[in-house]
Amino acid sequence: MDQLFDLSLLNSMIRMVTPILLAALGGMLCARAGLFNVGLEGFVLVGAFSAIVGNHYLGNVWLAVLFAVVCVVMYSLLFAYTSIHLKANEIVVGISLNFLALGLTTFCLRTIFHVKGAYRDNEMIGLPKWDIPIISDIPVVGNIVGGHSPLVFLTFLFVILLHLFFRKTVSGFRLLAVGENPVAARSMGMSVPRYQYSAVIMCGVLCGLAGAQLSLGQLTMFAEGMTAGRGFIALVAMMLGQSHPLGVMLASLFFGLMDALSIRLQGFSLPTQFTSMIPYVVTFAALFFFKGKKGLGDAGKSSGSSR
Repeated sequence: MDQLFDLSLLNSMIRMVTPILLAALGGMLCARAGLFNVGLEGFVLVGAFSAIVGNHYLGNVWLAVLFAVVCVVMYSLLFAYTSIHLKANEIVVGISLNFLALGLTTFCLRTIFHVKGAYRDNEMIGLPKWDIPIISDIPVVGNIVGGHSPLVFLTFLFVILLHLFFRKTVSGFRLLAVGENPVAARSMGMSVPRYQYSAVIMCGVLCGLAGAQLSLGQLTMFAEGMTAGRGFIALVAMMLGQSHPLGVMLASLFFGLMDALSIRLQGFSLPTQFTSMIPYVVTFAALFFFKGKKGLGDAGKSSGSSR
C-alpha cells in the first residue's frame, strides 16, 4: 500500500490535473456566460497539436505556447459565432467541433509531418520544470509541488484570479448577470453577446494552455486523439464544481488523482485496459451519484436563458 500511495503520486496528480483543470475553468467561464460548451475536448486537442507545430517551426517553447493559444482562440470563435450570432444549439456545435478537431489534427499531422498515429522529435525541447526556491526546501510540500512546468503553477493562479474576478470585480458581476438573466442584463444596457464572446475567447486561451501542457509539458509529442476524453472529464468537473472556481479545482483534483492512480496501477502487473478505464468509470460514477446536485441540473439549462 505504501508503494501505491506516496508523495510521488500526489506530484503526479498535480501534473495530470493541469489540462483537466484549465479546460474546466474555460468551460466554467462559458457556463457563467450562459453557454454550455461541450467542445472542450476539441479545443484542447487543437491546442496540443498547435503547440507541437509551433515548437517545430518556431524553435521556441514559449512562442509555441503562444501559437497554441492563438490557434485555439481562432478555433473557439467558430463556436462563439455559430452559438451566439447564428443562435445554433451550442451542444450540437460543440460536438461538431470535437469531431472536426479530431479529423483536422489527424489530417494536418499527416500533411505537415508526413506520419501517422504520432509525431515525436527527440531534439524538441518541452516546457521547463521549475522548483520554487523556498517551497522546494520544505520536506513534504517540496516533493509534491516541485518539478512542474510553469503552466502548472499558472493554472492554480488562474483559480485564484477567477475567484476574485467573480467576487470582487464589476465585470465579473456583469458576466454572472448575463448568464443568469440576459434579458435583465440587456435592459440594464449590457451587451450580452460581448460578454459571451469574451467568455468563449478566454475559454480558448485556457484550453490552448491545456493543450500546450499536454503535448509540451507532459510528453513532448503529439498523438492522434491524445486528449483521450480529458475535455469531457473537465466538463464533468465543471458541473460537479457548480461552475465555482474553487469547486471546479477540487473536482478536477479528484479526477487528476484517479488519472495518476491509473498510471501507478500499471506497475502492479494489472492489465492496461483495466487501469486506463479507471478515470472514466469514476467520471461516470460521479455523474450518477451526484445527479441531484444543483450544478448538474442547471448545466444543461445554462444556455436556455440566453436565447
